[in-house]
Amino acid sequence: MKLQSKTTFELLTLPLLIAISFSAFIYFEHFHLTLKALNTIAGLLALYGLLHAPKRTLPIAGFWIGLLWCYWIGYSFQYYGLGWAKIWVALGFGVVYALYYGSMGLTNNPWLRALILFVLTYFWPMDFNWMQPELIFVESYIGYEKWQFAVVLLSLASTSYFVKYKKIIPLLALIIAIPFPYTPPKIPDLRIKLVSTDISQDLKWQESMMSDILNENLRQIDLAIAQGYDLVVLPESAFVLYMNHYPFLEEQLQLRSQSIAILTGTLHEENQLHYNVSYLFNKGEITVAKKTILVPFGEYIPLPKILQDWVNRHVFEGGSNFVTADKPTDFIIKGVKFRNAICYEATREELYTPDAKYMIAISNNGWFKPSIEPTLQNLLIRFYARKNGTMVFHAANGGGTGIVY
Repeated sequence: MKLQSKTTFELLTLPLLIAISFSAFIYFEHFHLTLKALNTIAGLLALYGLLHAPKRTLPIAGFWIGLLWCYWIGYSFQYYGLGWAKIWVALGFGVVYALYYGSMGLTNNPWLRALILFVLTYFWPMDFNWMQPELIFVESYIGYEKWQFAVVLLSLASTSYFVKYKKIIPLLALIIAIPFPYTPPKIPDLRIKLVSTDISQDLKWQESMMSDILNENLRQIDLAIAQGYDLVVLPESAFVLYMNHYPFLEEQLQLRSQSIAILTGTLHEENQLHYNVSYLFNKGEITVAKKTILVPFGEYIPLPKILQDWVNRHVFEGGSNFVTADKPTDFIIKGVKFRNAICYEATREELYTPDAKYMIAISNNGWFKPSIEPTLQNLLIRFYARKNGTMVFHAANGGGTGIVY
């Protein structure tokens, strides 16, 4: 009976407790219940569990972590007529992270597990970087830099070499990982209006909706002009068309840009290649900022070329065939430089460089409603913004609009 009870605990209860602790900060943030003390405790407990739990516990804990962080990814498949795939995509990510965290079970030594987990922070399965173990401390009393994460892991691992109350001795090293207060960049001397929309993805691309969406976008721009803003930012694919195929619309936006700078998401075709872009209209001038980093399985297939073509043709009906620019685009608006980022790009460190103190990010999170995706995205933007001293102005469809720092 005792053996059965132990097995149940190690295979059912403990993995779930570790996964819940590891994911708690996301759900606290999603439901506006964030407390730094609670996030700190939950994060430390989760890491302690991963470092000290029995080997067979770890793959199961990884599976649950994968589900709790990534269950929403398959939601987008319904818009390709593949609604049945949602559960399989979620389970697939569960399996990927079962292997990811399960690799720590190659050893029982907590220090070696700590080393494995630290090394794993540099690896992104399928080029998808949203599983960042350090992220669990982004809203806590523990720092989220690599070296601080290493201190936490070594401190928690070292408790195995002490007994009873003496286990607290290595935990004293956590004091080193307490971050200094963060000072965000000064808000630029511009009045910026971030337009938030909530258009369902199944309606967004219907031709019958195009006129209504176009008119609402123009209404928002006219309202921003009337309110005296310097810049109005509309979400990713706010104009659900290839902008350079609609010269009359370009002229309308150029005319309005004499009164206000306009940045909007749309599509762009050039030399028979398709781009997900931002268009900036400023004093009658047009700047096209092409995306530089595509979304895995959304805008490109992270598989060998022969499989890429088959999946794109038979699964996504040619929808995942975007191409990229070689480097990000910066805008100068009334003397202030902004780095352009489109959705997934805002959660990639490549876009955050020392010369980019301000970023304009646009997203379409309507693909994943209702879910924690906008919350996780916001936490990741916060994570990179704070690490690099950047302020991000984010306009989104489906949740996530705001200033992030």
